[in-house]
Amino acid sequence: MTVLVLAGGVGGAKMADGFARSGPPDALLVCVNTADDFQHLGFTICPDLDTVTYTLAGIADPQRGWGLAEETWSFVDQIGRLGGADWFRLGDRDLATHVLRRDGLNHGLSLTEVTLRLGAALGNPVPTIPMTDDPVRTVVTTPTGDLMFQHYFVRERCAPPVRAVRFDGIDAARPNPRLLAALSDPGLAAVVLAPSNPFVSLDPILSLPGVRDALQRCAAPVVGVSPIVGGRALKGPAAKMMRELGLDPSPLTVVRRYADVLDGFAIDETDADLAAAVAETGVRGLVTPIVMRSVDDRAALADRLRHFAASLHRGRADR
Repeated sequence: MTVLVLAGGVGGAKMADGFARSGPPDALLVCVNTADDFQHLGFTICPDLDTVTYTLAGIADPQRGWGLAEETWSFVDQIGRLGGADWFRLGDRDLATHVLRRDGLNHGLSLTEVTLRLGAALGNPVPTIPMTDDPVRTVVTTPTGDLMFQHYFVRERCAPPVRAVRFDGIDAARPNPRLLAALSDPGLAAVVLAPSNPFVSLDPILSLPGVRDALQRCAAPVVGVSPIVGGRALKGPAAKMMRELGLDPSPLTVVRRYADVLDGFAIDETDADLAAAVAETGVRGLVTPIVMRSVDDRAALADRLRHFAASLHRGRADR
């Protein structure tokens, strides 16, 4: 293994795919946020795991960025006709993933085992693991009460103002052993914090007991990629959440949040005027195109990040 990517959401999936395209897929490990997971219609839904797996397998819907290409919706339409909860759109083919995940978990398999089996069957060439096999759930506090993340994100379309975010179960959750093993692997060349939402995709992974300490001790350079370009989120509600939490929607907000674990941080050319401020955090900056509009963009960015990480040639142990 040479690269470990910490990921969540569409941005994380694209970044993982870029590294899979720019180097040997079996030299890559992707660890995915699972705090977005929830129970729906009797199924354990793992949105980030499925988005990353489908993207790496080359079967994700290219327009939405999530779900399967050429999907149909007869199942969820019928659920609605019967008066059921149809706000979370489970596609007909996607449903098979949820059925087999539930069956595997019911038969005593861990979420890691189920994820690796499903990934292999779908043609995902990259080892893709959940951040933990234990339940962690993101809860968004709004002026009218707490919402599970998918209720906030999908059902309410991110409309309620965010006052706080917490991760129920995080203190008791055990980090995936493969994640901790990777961080202590002397063959690891780089750790990449994907351009994912810092509050609900990356924070859960880094909040697992021992993970932030392991990142600080890791001998490989740790590189982040900004999910904010020109004051706007590349995807999703990250910029909106920043404003509502009293933070500036800027790459600086992100780099300061993770400065204790980062060696390098990539920002877009649009934000080149922030390069000096990034350097003032003690983190080396890279100004480069980071918007991934095509699969070629993904691979090109991953290649630039590999070279950037190699140029750092030191890990957290040296700081």
